[in-house]
Amino acid sequence: MTLNYDELMATSVDDLQLSYADTETMLYAQSIGFGRDPLNLKELPYVYEQGRPLRTVPSMASILVPDMFPPDLGWDFTQVLHAEQRLHLHRPLPAAAELLVNKRIVDVYDRGPKRGAMILFEAEGRLAKDDTAIFTLGMTVIARGDGGFGGVSGSGPAPHRAPRRDPDLYCESGTRVDQALLFRLNGDRNPLHADPSTATAAGFQVPILHGLCTYGIACGAILRTICDYDYTLIEAFDARFSSPVMPGDTIRTDMWQDGNIVSFRCTAIERDVMVLRNGKCTLAT
Repeated sequence: MTLNYDELMATSVDDLQLSYADTETMLYAQSIGFGRDPLNLKELPYVYEQGRPLRTVPSMASILVPDMFPPDLGWDFTQVLHAEQRLHLHRPLPAAAELLVNKRIVDVYDRGPKRGAMILFEAEGRLAKDDTAIFTLGMTVIARGDGGFGGVSGSGPAPHRAPRRDPDLYCESGTRVDQALLFRLNGDRNPLHADPSTATAAGFQVPILHGLCTYGIACGAILRTICDYDYTLIEAFDARFSSPVMPGDTIRTDMWQDGNIVSFRCTAIERDVMVLRNGKCTLAT
């Protein structure tokens, strides 16, 4: 089946009703590594709700909208690659909320038969009680088996470039061998992250970690290292996925701070593989 540009551009959903509670907020924080030291009083407010306001990891917005790219768009879903993730927070995420979400396809580019199609998705989340905008999500997907459908060429948003100097600081975050099994409870039940036979068929020795888990770990590293756990400081968080993380990898997040812009990248230390690149975190001014 060939992609149809006009049908894709007409694909949208308005006022999708979603909700999450403090249970989901704490589960997300734990699934990206918060709370492993239960005596860490700076992390406890992200995983324990009593005696203080519960805090939210900003990157949690990335998992609040289901089916950002649904499987029934006329593409070969087995060849779909999540390439980039973008997030803009209009205000800090509440610890629990009822939302209205609008989803749409922003653009579609034909990169040719050998390079696939590039599809840009966007979702806006608003508080249902007063229509206040909370976040805007952006996602770039490469449909590797669907290039050459006759659409326009293009390259999407230009990637952010890190400064040409040594990183200003870094943070190392260990992942657990069962971390993908925990993170999938946030909503992504793709068997690639849980079933050894599915992972083997896809060319991996073990089920791989979700890209959005790596994205959240990077956000947590900046939250710990630069923001001193003040989640209200992070206003935007963008990154490009470059290689899968294997559960058990140690992820080093390198950071460069220039004013309110933090550039970052992530490397799986044991395998010396860059897993996240072109990262840009915008801090409140």
